[in-house]
Parts: sequence; structure tokens; C-alpha cells
Amino acid sequence: MGETGFSNGSRYLPIADHGLIGDLRTVALVGADGTIDWYCCPRFDSPSVFGSILDAGRGGSFALAPCVPAKTKQFYFPDTNVLITRFSAPDGVGEVQDFMPVREERCEIDRHRLIRRVICVRGSLEFRARMAPRFGYGTEAHQVTRHGGHALFRAPSLALSLTTTAPFEIDGPDVVSEFKLHEGETAVFALDRLDEHVDMRGCPLEEAEQQFRATVGFWRRWIAGSRYRGRWREMVQRSALTLKLLTYEPTGGIVAAPTTSLPEQLGGPRNWDYRYVWIRDAAFCVYALLRLGFTEEAEAFMDFLSEHVGMDGADPTGPLQIMYGIDGRRDLPEYELTHLEGYDGSAPVRVGNAAVGQLQLDIYGALIDSIYLYDKWGRPISSDRWEEVCTLVDWVCDHWDQPDEGIWETRGGRKNFVYSRLMCWVAIERAMRMAIHRGLPSNLPHWREARDALYRQIMRRGWSPSLRAFVQQLDGDLLDASVLMMPLAKFVSPTDPKWLSTLDALGSGLVSDSLVYRYDTRLSPDGLAGQEGTFSICSFWYVEALTRAGRLDEARLAFEKMLTYANHLGLYAEEIGHTGEQLGNFPQAFTHLSLISAAFCLDHALG
Repeated sequence: MGETGFSNGSRYLPIADHGLIGDLRTVALVGADGTIDWYCCPRFDSPSVFGSILDAGRGGSFALAPCVPAKTKQFYFPDTNVLITRFSAPDGVGEVQDFMPVREERCEIDRHRLIRRVICVRGSLEFRARMAPRFGYGTEAHQVTRHGGHALFRAPSLALSLTTTAPFEIDGPDVVSEFKLHEGETAVFALDRLDEHVDMRGCPLEEAEQQFRATVGFWRRWIAGSRYRGRWREMVQRSALTLKLLTYEPTGGIVAAPTTSLPEQLGGPRNWDYRYVWIRDAAFCVYALLRLGFTEEAEAFMDFLSEHVGMDGADPTGPLQIMYGIDGRRDLPEYELTHLEGYDGSAPVRVGNAAVGQLQLDIYGALIDSIYLYDKWGRPISSDRWEEVCTLVDWVCDHWDQPDEGIWETRGGRKNFVYSRLMCWVAIERAMRMAIHRGLPSNLPHWREARDALYRQIMRRGWSPSLRAFVQQLDGDLLDASVLMMPLAKFVSPTDPKWLSTLDALGSGLVSDSLVYRYDTRLSPDGLAGQEGTFSICSFWYVEALTRAGRLDEARLAFEKMLTYANHLGLYAEEIGHTGEQLGNFPQAFTHLSLISAAFCLDHALG
């Protein structure tokens, strides 16, 4: 990791220089320098308490590191989401263990605790901590008072208590602590959310040890449920653990990423809030987790759909929105936090997401495919859920032949995207499979007519004779990596001559040393300024498409190359920049689920 501090001269750590901890309700990003620079409490979509990743001056942070320059290393306690940051200095070696205890039983009291346990492993080390919360994305003033071994931070919207076994002082709006540990000694900092149901409580060393063991036990019991025994198992397990961290346990929703406005291009405007449940992303996550044997998570997401997602078809834009709040809310107004400078000066910082009102027809295919797989690998769906599926499919049959905004959420107007048509075909085809397999009531003649019309339209108008490839839009001649899903969705044989020709065209037009661009932003205006990096989910789709086409040497090399772009903990942001840096919100569920799928497919093909 290099030495603590910001060696590149910036006040911002690289996006990739972070680890993730969480309690299935919210998360914190811990930098490789020991600083928590992103934490929203009490939920993923709450305003930030620590947000210095979006404004080093105003955002707030919780720094904890030796007082002297030290080399750092970060790793996860094996098979868990407990993060350890080790500091090596001339006089000693110390480590900070960061974790958030997970409540295994549902209870009325909404506790949230973040524990930072500091241990001197060798020699002796002096440490310095500064707890500098900035409530409400840095807009709310707060008071800090001392109550014995506690510091109480009280803002209009939230109260937090800091309990520590180390001495501390109040410094303006912050709390600072300097302490020295000798070999074998430990100090604990515990941050608790307070409300009328949760009082201040201590965190003696024994309690911290007990909660450490309980948290380790929770994650190890969970990951033990994975059935994956193939190659790259460590990366697959880390991806699964990350997807679990992005689950909001009270409702079963899965967020696309736990951050907002981390830039797709430094200094560019492509900054979005991903702390919501995208139907597409969550449905693909269910597929990846089902592959590994985690049926409970799939069932929880199905419950989220039943409870929070209306499927009656009354809305003019369709029965489904493309995204929902983690509590199922439909209204996600987008606004800018103009007082924050953005990551490394990359404004704007956005909260909410205006794309919520877009028409993206592909979500119907993603959702019904996940229901089909749950019915096949999990447990048979209920009669009520089948009625909901029929409502969705009937709507798709009547509305598939219209332009939409597409999978990439472009803001340049609606187009006739081939991927949207492909996933409408998937929606109908998977529902037909369920109806036939289980003898369920359905309007099969009507469904078959729409499915076949979709197939013919894609084959005739989604194919460019000049490019000899399937393309982005009907009757167009621009490439788009989303068509990599064609063989994965079983629309076309992976060895069909048209598909093999498409794979070659994508390889020469959108692939850069195994990394795949979504599309060429210069040739395909998307209503946004600036450029972007390669899109990591597309790179893993490319691996899977090569695998299914029988090009195993190419697939394995591309996969191994992609693994080198993970950060030191095996985590991925949304995109990879021109010099290999991670860009966009971090970590991104989409990328990790596509890694699982590619590994599963490639390992199976290699035998």
C-alpha cells in the first residue's frame, strides 16, 4: 500500500484504496491509511456522517493511524467482512480491526455499532485518532459533550456516541485521542447510534472481543453455505461476501453500490447516486447468489418485490419502475449538493436519481429470468407470484415495440435499443418455460406470437450486414457491449456464425486488452459530456461469451487479466480508467455478480 498519507499529492486516496465493512443496513469505507471517509447512518441512503471521500475539507472522517510514518497493508480476516489494516513502523507493528456487528435476529430496536479495535502486535506504537463527524452531508452543525468515557455528538437529525478505552479530548466539533500501546495491548473505539430506544453503552475490551468473535462467526457461517468449489474460489467468495454486504436485510433489497457520485471520469459530470435497488442489478445478483446456493437471499428479494413493487400494470410507463428505494419507496428526486467539491474536485455530488422515471424495457427480462431461476433452483413460486408474472408478461407482449432509454440509462432520448428487445424476448421466453414445465395457466398463443416477432425483428433489424454484427439500435451500425448477453441469455447459439462474427467485431471495436467499453461515446451520443472508462461488467460478459464460443484460451487470459484490476482486497468499482485506476461507485454489485457468473462458466468449461 505504500506509506500512510497521500503520496500522489492529492487530498484523496485512490478509490481502489478502500475496504468495505457493514451490518446489512449500511456500510463504511475504510481507507488503506486507516481513515473512515464514507459512512451513512443508519441506512445506505441516509445522509453521510463521514463523507470526506466527496469533500476532504467539509465531508467529515474518522482517522486512526500511528503518529509516525508507517507502511500499511489491508486484508480481510479470512472468510469474513472484518477488515484489518496493519501498520509497520520502525518501532513496532500495529493493526486496526474494523467491523460492524450484525444482528442475526430481527428486533424492534434499531442498533448500529461500528467498532475499531487497535492492537499493538510487536514493539510499541503511538496512535492518533480524530473523530470528525459532519452530519447531513456536512450541512448540519452539531454539539459534542463529554459523559465520562463517552463523547456524545448531537445533530438535529442524528445522535452518536463514541466510547473508547483510550484517553480523549474535545477539540471544537471533533474528538481527538493520542495514546501509546505496547506489545499485546489493545484500545477500542465504538461508535453507536443513539435514539429514544438506544442508550449510551460502554464497550470494554472483553465486549469488543466477544463482538469480534460473533461477527467473524456470522460471516463464516454465511459463506460456508456457498457450493462453489472451482478455480478462483477466493475471488468468487469475496464477490459473494460483497454482494451480501450490499443487501438491506430489513426488506431484502440489494443496492447497486453503497456510494454516490464517485466519478466515472475525474473532473467529469458522470456522477450518480447508486444507493438504491435497481430491478436489473438486484435480479442479476439473485442469479449469481442462486448459482452459489444462497436461496435465502433470492427469497428475500422475491419478498421485496411482492411487498414493495406494484405489478398491476396501472402506471402508463409500465408495472415496474427501474429502481426503488431500499424501503420500496418510488420517489427518488435528484438534487445536487453544491457545497461539496466532489471526489478530487469531480463535481457535481448528486443525491437521488432522476433516471427513476425512465422507461427501460430490459428490466422485465432480468426480473422474470431471476424468478424463473428461483423457481428452478430455489423453490416453486406461489400462485400469487405467478399471477404477477402473467401481468408483467402480458404488458411486455403489448408494449415491447417502442423506443426506451436502455440499459445504460442514457439521457439523450429514447431509442430502439437491441438489448431492450433481447430482454423482452427473455421475459416472454422464460415465462413460457415456467408455464409449460409446471402446467400453469397462461395465454401461450399470445405470448408465442410476441416472442417470435421479437426474435425476427432482432435478427432482421438488429443485425448490420455492413458490420457483420449485432448492433446497438435497430437499423443502426454502432457496436454496443450489451449484445454480449445474447448467448448468455440463450437467444442465439454461442457458435452461431452471426454471433461469432459479432464477437470478432466487438473484439476489434470495443475491447482494449481484454477490457470492454460499453459503446463509443464519440459515435453514440448519450446526452452527457465527457468520456468514461471500460465497463467491468462488460469485460466479464466478454469472458463468458468467449467461453461459450469455445475460445477457452482467450477467455482464461481475459479473465486472469481482469482479476489483476481488482483492488488489494478483491473489490471492483464500476469502471477501469485508461491507466488501470478504478472509477465510479465502489464497490459495484453489477461487477461482482458478473465475476461470479464468468468464473462459474469458465471453470465448468475448463473441466
